[in-house]
Amino acid sequence: MRILIADDEAEMTDVLEALLSREHYAVDIVHDGQDALDYGLTGNYDCLVLDIMMPKLDGLQVLRALRDRGISTPVLLLTAKSQVADRIAGLDSGADDYLPKPFHPGEFTARVRALTRRGTEYTPDLLSAGNITLDRTTFELRRGPSSIRLGSKEFQMLELLMCHIGCPISTERFMERIWGYDSEAEINVVWAYISYLRRKLESLGANVRIVARRGQGYLLEEIS
Repeated sequence: MRILIADDEAEMTDVLEALLSREHYAVDIVHDGQDALDYGLTGNYDCLVLDIMMPKLDGLQVLRALRDRGISTPVLLLTAKSQVADRIAGLDSGADDYLPKPFHPGEFTARVRALTRRGTEYTPDLLSAGNITLDRTTFELRRGPSSIRLGSKEFQMLELLMCHIGCPISTERFMERIWGYDSEAEINVVWAYISYLRRKLESLGANVRIVARRGQGYLLEEIS
C-alpha cells in the first residue's frame, strides 16, 4: 500500500517514513499543502497523513479541496493542536482520524493500519495462489512447511499480483505504487525484481508463475 505524508518538518517526515517503511508501506513525502493537494488528487494513495500547519495550504484546506473533488482516500490529520474545537474542525472537514502531537509511534502505525483497512475491501492477512501463501504480517512466502522472507519491494510486488489474480499489472503501475512518482529508479528495476520473485517461487516449488503479457504487464498464472 502507498501512503502520502505531508508535513513541513523534515525530522518528523523522516521518522514517519521510517515507521511506515518498516511496516512495508510505500511512502511519498511532501512538505507543503500545495504539493499535498497535487499528489492527493491523483487518487493513487491508500491513506493520506496531513499535518494541519503547513505552508501554501494548511491541512484543512487540502482536505476540503480533496473532498470537494470527490477524493475519498482515508485521511489522518496530525497536529500540535489538541483542543476539542480543532479536532471537531478536522473531522467536520472530512478527516477520518485525528492524532495530536506528540504521539506514540505504535499508535501512529496502528491508526494508519486501521485506516488502510477501512479504505479498501477487506483483505485477509494470508493471501493464497495455487500452492503458495503470502503472510502479510510476517512478509513470508510459504509452501507447506517451507518459507522465504521477502524483501520490502519483493513483498509489495507479490502482494499486488496476488490481490489482482488474473489482472495484468503494468510496469508503470508497479513504478507508481511501489517506487513512487519522485523515484529516480529506472523502469528496468521492475524487471529485476520480477526475476528475483520468479527464482523464489521456483525455489519453493510453487505451482504458480509470473508471466508477462505483451503490452499489458505481469500476472500470476497457475501451472497446469
